[in-house]
Amino acid sequence: MYTPPQPYPYAPPPPPRPLRRWWQHPALIIVLLVVFPPAGIALAWTSLWKKSQKIVATVLSGLWFLLPFLTSDPPKDDTKADRPAASASPSPTPTPTPTPTPSETEEAPVMPALVGGDYASAEQVVTDNLGRAYAAYKDVDLPAEYADWLVCFQRPEAGAPVTSMVPVVYLTQPGVPCPKSPNTVLHKPTPKPTPPPAPKPRPTTQPPTTAPEPEPEPTREAVEENVYYRNCTAVRAAGAAPIHRGEPGYAPHLDRDGDGVGCES
Repeated sequence: MYTPPQPYPYAPPPPPRPLRRWWQHPALIIVLLVVFPPAGIALAWTSLWKKSQKIVATVLSGLWFLLPFLTSDPPKDDTKADRPAASASPSPTPTPTPTPTPSETEEAPVMPALVGGDYASAEQVVTDNLGRAYAAYKDVDLPAEYADWLVCFQRPEAGAPVTSMVPVVYLTQPGVPCPKSPNTVLHKPTPKPTPPPAPKPRPTTQPPTTAPEPEPEPTREAVEENVYYRNCTAVRAAGAAPIHRGEPGYAPHLDRDGDGVGCES
C-alpha cells in the first residue's frame, strides 16, 4: 500500500518546562541578593535563570557584600605612645598683664577757666579742639579781629574734659557788659511813635433851607378828562356802564350802534 508524503517535516514537541518552586521566585532571590548576599547567591544557582544571569547576579552581589570591608579604615595600634598621659594635668599658662602705654597713663586735658579773660588767651584751647567763638549778643556780629573781646560764657565748664564736647565761647566787645544768657538782644528796637489822632472836622453853618411847596392836586375835572376805557369790560369794572356821550371816558369804540349810549349790555 502506498503512503502519501507528509506536507511538512515532523518536529518533535519541546520537552516540558520544569516546575518553579517558591524559593526559586525571582523577586525573593533579588531581595536576598541585596539583603543577605550569601543566601541570595545560593538560591540564584538553584533557580531557572540562564547561566549568564547567574554569573552576573553572583558578581554584583559579592561586590555588594564585600564593599563595607574594602572601604573601612585599618584599625589603629593602641600603643602607650599614642595614648595621652591621663595623670598629668596641664599647668595653667600665666596671662601677661598689659602694660599701659604712655598715652593711657596721661590724664585727659581739662577745660580751663576762660570766662573773664580776653579771647587771645583762650584762642589756643578753642582752635586746638576745633571749637568756635560767637558773639554773646545775637544782634552783634564778630569783626575780623576780636582778640581783645572778653569771654562771657564757655562750654564745657571749667574742669570738664575737653574731649567731652567741642569748646564754644561767647564774646562781647570791650566796654559792653555781658548779658545774663547767650543770644540776648543788645539793641532793643525803639517803638514807633503813635501819630496823634486827626482833629474832627467842625460842622459848617448853612442857611436854613425852605421846604418846597407841594404841587396842587389835580382837580376832578382834569382827572375825568383823562379817563380812557379800552373796552366795555373796563367800563363795567369801573362801574360806569352804560356810558353816554359827553361822559368822561366815552369813546366811539364803546358805542358800536352809534346811538350815544355805550356798553348797554
